[in-house]
Amino acid sequence: MTKAEPLRLDLKGLNCPLPVLKAGKALFALKPGDLLVVEATDPMAAIDIPHFCRQKGHRLVDQTTEGTVLRFTIAKGE
Repeated sequence: MTKAEPLRLDLKGLNCPLPVLKAGKALFALKPGDLLVVEATDPMAAIDIPHFCRQKGHRLVDQTTEGTVLRFTIAKGE
C-alpha cells in the first residue's frame, strides 16, 4: 500500500489569519498522518503555522523559504 500524495494548498497572497484558518480547514478533512503542504507569502505564517501545529497536535515536518514563499509540510495529528 502506497502513501497518498500530500494535499497542496496555495495560500500565496493571503494575509493573517487566513493562511492558518485555511490550513486548519484542510487538515480537518485529512486522516491522521496525512500530509498537507502549505505555501504562503505572509511573513506572519512563519510564526502562526508552527504555533498552530503545536496547539492542535499536528507535526510540522518541514519548513522552508524560497524568496518570499514560505513552505510548510504538516502531518495531521491524531
